[in-house]
Amino acid sequence: MPTLFTKIINGELPAYKVAENEEFLAFLDINPNAKGHTLCIPKVEVNKIFDLEEDVYLRLMKFSRNVAKVLEKEIACKRVGMAVVGLEVPHVHVHLIPLNDMKEMTFQHKVKMSTDEFSTLSEQLRNSFVE
Repeated sequence: MPTLFTKIINGELPAYKVAENEEFLAFLDINPNAKGHTLCIPKVEVNKIFDLEEDVYLRLMKFSRNVAKVLEKEIACKRVGMAVVGLEVPHVHVHLIPLNDMKEMTFQHKVKMSTDEFSTLSEQLRNSFVE
């Protein structure tokens, strides 16, 4: 059965896309720890990050780095944190979280954003992304 993320990749579910290429997709987390919280995923459905082929893993990290650089440029923050947990959805995903405070990395601190705020932010980030 396809994961939630595979359904997003296939266009069966909507997402606030930030960046995309043939191999990877980045989109805003709809339950964000902070404004700009983004998920980077491979388009191939693999459950655990260390089960990715090494070359795919390295390209995912490069893609995630490029997305993080855009977040750093476009979102007022001290730095962009990265986490790979993978328990929520059995599909590899890298969390990129603009940070101003440690509580934003706890996954217990959430911010509310309207549909308009998500749409505007995803467009802003997408327009700034160059691979």
